[in-house]
Amino acid sequence: MGRPRHHIVLVPGLFGFARLGGFDYFMHVEEALASRFLERGADCEFVLVSSPPTGSIVHRTQVLMDAIQQSCADDAGAIHLVGHSTGGLDIRLLASPTAWPDLPDWFNRVRTVTSISAPHYGTPLAYFFTTMAGTRLLEALSLLTYMTLRAGGPPLTVLTPVVAALGRVDQALGVESRILDKTTELLLSFLGDEGLTEVQKWFDGIRTDQGAIIQLTPESMDIFNAGVEDNPDLRYGCVVTRMPPPGPVRLLKNLRSPINALSAAVFSTLYVGAGRTSTVYPPPNPAPEVRQYLEQRLERELDNTLNDGMVPTASMIWGNVLWAGTADHLDVLGHFHGDRDSSHTDWMVSGAGFREDDFDEVMDAVAEFQLQPL
Repeated sequence: MGRPRHHIVLVPGLFGFARLGGFDYFMHVEEALASRFLERGADCEFVLVSSPPTGSIVHRTQVLMDAIQQSCADDAGAIHLVGHSTGGLDIRLLASPTAWPDLPDWFNRVRTVTSISAPHYGTPLAYFFTTMAGTRLLEALSLLTYMTLRAGGPPLTVLTPVVAALGRVDQALGVESRILDKTTELLLSFLGDEGLTEVQKWFDGIRTDQGAIIQLTPESMDIFNAGVEDNPDLRYGCVVTRMPPPGPVRLLKNLRSPINALSAAVFSTLYVGAGRTSTVYPPPNPAPEVRQYLEQRLERELDNTLNDGMVPTASMIWGNVLWAGTADHLDVLGHFHGDRDSSHTDWMVSGAGFREDDFDEVMDAVAEFQLQPL
């Protein structure tokens, strides 16, 4: 078999990773897109980008360019950029024809730019993550996400006191740093020897370089959008997600499981913070036809409080809306509780009810967009 005709470049978001400690962050996306390309008689190859987890967007994009240069420079295959969360900003910056003084030879082979739940107009959580408590929460959330996706979560009995403490988190993001420090210590202590060095290096990157956190504020994204132009030769598409508010009844259902209680408490905290959209720098109103489509798909009026637990829904709109629906921030990557496939592991208890049929819809839409002829 010759060289693949399509290169699909997968870029993670904040606290995301390509492969870490033996776990592939995009494993479900890779499997789903590969099968859809094969059904269409198209070959594809995946490029997994090991972006600095919370490094600046410029730094992350330089790492992205190096990854494409190493993997895609020696053939004529089309290149498709897929970015989740902050990764959606990385791929927009890379695709901008005015951002780089010297464009690489492969640049004109880029065909599509697909952002998934990306904060194109910023997220209010960026304000919180710049505080000491917010930084500690980001560290704990990163480790908890990795351990949950990799192994189903840490030992429950050890986390019981942490669950009780986080159960007292109020609606003003009042998280105590000492509680989160204890959580981080516990999570690190249960990593074990497998992949410990790799995970520790990734975690140290979160602690030492948080340039992207500041850049994700709505004020900073206002500057980003003024300076980063769309490439008229490319097609831009987006996946848009939202969650209903995590009400008391949904939370009570999770109290029977300590890990679910911890997860639900953290998600509720994030949801409240992500819903506090800036009144000075709010996302712009979408075109009337886009608003109508979104409100039909989301089954409620589009307003600036809607979010997926990390990013305001209105902030995710950039280019053609490929899919919109009820999902939390990582559901659309295949990290949800699967009814048919036990390899799907939920990153956080959100109550979205996102399942295999929904994931199939998302992947169908992305693959169809990438395979459309120019």
